[in-house]
Amino acid sequence: MADFGGADLDAFRTEAREWLEANFPKSLAKDQEGQTAALMGGDKPTGDIALWKERMGAKGWGVPTWPAAYGGGGLSAGEARVLGQEMGRIGAINPIGGMGVGMFGPTLLEYGTEEQKQKYIPDICTAKVRWCQGFSEPGAGSDLASLQTKAEDKGDHFLVNGQKIWTSGAQYADMIFCLVRTDTTKKHEGISFVVFSMHQPGVEIRPIKLIAGNSPFCETFITDVKVPKENLIGPLNGGWSVAKRLLQHERSGMGGRMGEGGQRNKADILGIVAKKYVGEDEAGRLADSDLRTRIIMNEIDQRALQQTVRRAALEARSNSGPSAATSIMKNANMKVAQDRAELTLEFMGHQGLGWEGADFNAEELAAVRAWLGGKAGSIYGGSNEVQNNIISKRILGLPDLTQSH
Repeated sequence: MADFGGADLDAFRTEAREWLEANFPKSLAKDQEGQTAALMGGDKPTGDIALWKERMGAKGWGVPTWPAAYGGGGLSAGEARVLGQEMGRIGAINPIGGMGVGMFGPTLLEYGTEEQKQKYIPDICTAKVRWCQGFSEPGAGSDLASLQTKAEDKGDHFLVNGQKIWTSGAQYADMIFCLVRTDTTKKHEGISFVVFSMHQPGVEIRPIKLIAGNSPFCETFITDVKVPKENLIGPLNGGWSVAKRLLQHERSGMGGRMGEGGQRNKADILGIVAKKYVGEDEAGRLADSDLRTRIIMNEIDQRALQQTVRRAALEARSNSGPSAATSIMKNANMKVAQDRAELTLEFMGHQGLGWEGADFNAEELAAVRAWLGGKAGSIYGGSNEVQNNIISKRILGLPDLTQSH
């Protein structure tokens, strides 16, 4: 089907609307925040959330443009856009997500063998299997290529030993995609990309409690873990190229996951909450005109970012995947989100400074934790400084000053 509108997309819109009306649980329509929280939490969803996830997974529309042969929707970009619009119209969010969808799956579709795609992609399309990322190490953060987790060749398998850190969701994951060193004589050219089960002897997880009070990141200790040779993704010692592409997919996702028409705009939400604390003027507007302006400017930045993400996604399909521009989108998205969190605490005043106790309601306590938790966004997926280096060298073509002295 064509991507440019017309009768084909009109017919698909009718199909999508009818399917969604028949399959989306109506109980979820008024609570998009609740949908998101239930799907992102550690516990497996239950009730109507689980039912919605099952139906979307079976349909393949959780990953609408992935090949139908592996369980995806097989839709064109135009059809996927229409699907997003129709989901937004009824208050539905995509229940299929996580690192399998946003990071590993797209990378495997490019670098994996046919056998690997058949083995892993279908369970990503249904979110049956949860994935985590084993990249950063205590001594290899910004300089990721200095990683030391070692994979020794034992004939039909690798024996892996080492430690990873900031492993998001490791305590809930079934599988990990992991960078390991297979050649100690080279840096970038000595790294390989492997996957293995988190439910095997030798894998130990220790959640890290953050300033926001939760533990989304973990330490992961790997001791004598056997990884079959068929679990090598891409060529031996070619893992750095695979990892760079995966990081582009990750940053592209961080640049804005909102579907077209997917949720109520943030300005509306912020404005409604702000009026509770600041009050209204005689015209029914937020009484503080400066705060009103800054809320709208934040919404403008958010919408501009969404449009840029959509344009970049279309360009990526016509070229060879995500580009270095994902670094711009990642930094921009973090700035928009952090500014929004700051605005929220500002209009809450002293009620936005609570950590616990009966003097603060659930919304106020959540706002404080969201503000603190959002600080990590400038670090994970490659820090802002790392992204700025990528932007300066790969997009702007500026010289590497660190090598000129």
